[in-house]
Amino acid sequence: MSKALGQPDRALAGKGRRSALPSMINWTVFLLLLAGALSMSAPFVWMISTSLKPAAEIFRYPPTLFTEQPQFGNYIRLFEVVPFARMMLNSLIVSISVTLLQLLVCSMAAFAFARLRFRGRETLFLLYLSALMIPSQVTLIPNFILVRNLGWIDSYAALILPFAFSSFGTFLLRQAFLTVPRELEEAARIDGATYAQVFWRVMLPLARPALGALGIFTFVAQWNNFLWPLITTTKPEMNTLTVGLSSLRGQYNTDWGLLMTGSVLAILPIFIVFIVGNRSFIKGITSGGFGGR
Repeated sequence: MSKALGQPDRALAGKGRRSALPSMINWTVFLLLLAGALSMSAPFVWMISTSLKPAAEIFRYPPTLFTEQPQFGNYIRLFEVVPFARMMLNSLIVSISVTLLQLLVCSMAAFAFARLRFRGRETLFLLYLSALMIPSQVTLIPNFILVRNLGWIDSYAALILPFAFSSFGTFLLRQAFLTVPRELEEAARIDGATYAQVFWRVMLPLARPALGALGIFTFVAQWNNFLWPLITTTKPEMNTLTVGLSSLRGQYNTDWGLLMTGSVLAILPIFIVFIVGNRSFIKGITSGGFGGR
């Protein structure tokens, strides 16, 4: 009798241990992710803290994370030392223009590779993909010579047009278009829709998550672009934000408080873009951007 009563107790104890194991794993993973998030956010916290410190406190030893008397004078002085508003405007114009151009050009090229049938389509697509294996530094000098011969130095055309197309963007959107059922396209064609109407009214709305992901990728890449604006702009009024912030670093002395202030303001647009497009970005990456058949 006692043996029979003991068996359910042992079964319940074993079931409790098994149910506790996934909970322990989840907590362990959560703590590891939390530690990783804190370690990655530490430089940003230090950057914000440095922008609020007086100059004498920046190099204090031992260093302090938070200042007792935060000062916002660096945020005012930044606009007096460099044309920060103009540089941010230039970066916004370039980043938004390149993003819109890439979304348009890459989506049209991706639609052609995914839906249109023509001779040599696969071979041409492989040639497009081969451009992904060429480092941007290899094409830097030829592109600069071309831009200089066209007379585009110190112009928005030099900063925008060379990046109007992307092999990666074409690949990403082509994979997204391949996940769209052909029955939808065929139904639109039966109703008398042209290829342009199928592209604008059927394919693009269904590929909106992939378009959002590509838009975020492109905007962030152009916002952080440094080398190309550095060699194609010589006038201060045409400098982008990355080039302008680099001018705050002197050969013998650097105003770190001012530099950190500019860096804090520079990451705000990227932060806003990611917060607004976060859901579309994740959906575009996971639901079909790299899928296809």
